[in-house]
Amino acid sequence: MSVAIVTGASRGLGRALAGELAARGWDLVLSARGAAVLEEAAAGLERAEGVRVVALAGDVSSAAHRAALVAAARGLGGLDLLVNNAGVLGAEPLVPLAVQPAAGLREAFEVNVLGPLGLVQEGLPLLRASAAGAVLNISSDAAVVPYATWGAYGATKAAVDLMSAVLAVEEPELRVWWADPGSMRTRMMAAAEPGEDLAGLPAPEEVAPVLLRLHAEDLPSGRYTAEGLAGSPAGGGTRR
Repeated sequence: MSVAIVTGASRGLGRALAGELAARGWDLVLSARGAAVLEEAAAGLERAEGVRVVALAGDVSSAAHRAALVAAARGLGGLDLLVNNAGVLGAEPLVPLAVQPAAGLREAFEVNVLGPLGLVQEGLPLLRASAAGAVLNISSDAAVVPYATWGAYGATKAAVDLMSAVLAVEEPELRVWWADPGSMRTRMMAAAEPGEDLAGLPAPEEVAPVLLRLHAEDLPSGRYTAEGLAGSPAGGGTRR
């Protein structure tokens, strides 16, 4: 049975990715800050899909929490996929860099950059031992496009992109993907730009199966977008 860790799994894209993986028979270790919502999500997946789900509430910026997540995966048999999805904006709603609070920027780097790196470091022994170990880091268009007010959040995602690219070079036996899901109807998007109409955006449940083509088709390490994956023909990759 394959095992995945999914962070930020209580709602939005994280919950959608967890649901899609569970439907495909994966056992899961789920993380989020809110215990009640996370436990509700985990219980629902166990009932609906019949898989093993461990829910651990906590903050990925905590080394102790990261160690607990990897220990839980070890208890389920190993770690085949690490999904670093948890993230914070740094300010809600978003603000120009001229008034970006230092505390918010610091938190964004701790959660969005140091958290994923720490989980990779903690999980590497299990990922290396897997026949198909992979890391999926959730990126953003803001990592590569200079949108007004998205500077702090975008800086963290740009850091994750470069970190992912270096990891792919340093760990050639793993798959490392950094993927931009695009704008979605999520609580985070509403908090970022509360005046925007999100009605025309896709739901996370529409995006999750597109992103998981990366694993299902064993695509090469690299940066991907949901839009590009949705428009590309199916076809398996070749693991190095």
